[in-house]
Amino acid sequence: MARITDIGQIDGQQVRQATLEAGGLKAVLLTWGARLAELWVPDRKSNQADIVLGHDNPKDWETHGTYLGATCGRYGNRIAGGSFTLDGKTVQLDQNEGPKTLHGGTQGFDRKTWEIADHSDTHVTFALTSPDGDMGFPGTLTATTTYRIDGQTLTIEMTATTDAPTSVNLVNHAYFNLAGQGAGDIMGQHLQIEAAHYTPVDDQLIPTGEIRAVAGTAFDFRKERTIGAQLPDPKAFDHNLCLSAPLGADGLRPCLTATDPASGRRMRLSTNQPGVQLYTGAHFDGPGKQGAHYPRFAGFAAETQRFPDSPNNPQFPSTRLNPGETYRHVMRFDFTPA
Repeated sequence: MARITDIGQIDGQQVRQATLEAGGLKAVLLTWGARLAELWVPDRKSNQADIVLGHDNPKDWETHGTYLGATCGRYGNRIAGGSFTLDGKTVQLDQNEGPKTLHGGTQGFDRKTWEIADHSDTHVTFALTSPDGDMGFPGTLTATTTYRIDGQTLTIEMTATTDAPTSVNLVNHAYFNLAGQGAGDIMGQHLQIEAAHYTPVDDQLIPTGEIRAVAGTAFDFRKERTIGAQLPDPKAFDHNLCLSAPLGADGLRPCLTATDPASGRRMRLSTNQPGVQLYTGAHFDGPGKQGAHYPRFAGFAAETQRFPDSPNNPQFPSTRLNPGETYRHVMRFDFTPA
């Protein structure tokens, strides 16, 4: 079975840690934010390294760890003005990034302690009930996040049901550095993304509503290139790319391939979602795990998702969830050395 231990309190909440180890991968998970705190992956010489950013102890997680590795919700990414209209009524949300709502509000799912609902040798399922009106969102939402290891594959599956119409966009917010956390920046690592379009944003990082071709822009990762080869203004990525590949027989579409040339670690991500938020960690400048200092661009996030601000853009994929429906978001990470 997964190893379950208590690690102390974060935000005044008792936090438990679950460790999965199978098939050459090891994942360390926290009930605080249903988060991926460590992910150990072999390189081409079978040397293991932890490739996700994080912290070593509850105090550092509480002070510095917001969003790192977390399940973010109810709505991952941004909602303009912290409000949207649902069935003719204005829904006013908690605003925690100026006038915007980011990742569900001040007390989003990343700040909540989830229950361990089920676990085995190869999986852990976390569960959370979000009451009606939580951070302004309507309906009582029941959510789960399951982490599963199978060989060289990590699968993350997020689900939700509601008792009233609401808006849902759960995302996983792990930051990856395939050279190993604390190994410097990721700008020289290689990335290829199956996206022919992206959603431009204004100076508040809110989508303009346009869906624009990536051709001739810094957002064109259709052919493999280094992350830092071309940057958009203001010299960092924090943008949604619209995935182009069709869904396969398994219900997933190829999303991206990331590679660290020096170690040979390679990560292939597939998902059932229509978009991916590429964020290159421009804000980092502080402590990490094992005495590391995380510099600017210490890791990249690849948050598969519905598009940002979809409730205010009816032309975007819908994030509406009705009673009797089940929201299901799958991310599959395959690790095979290059």
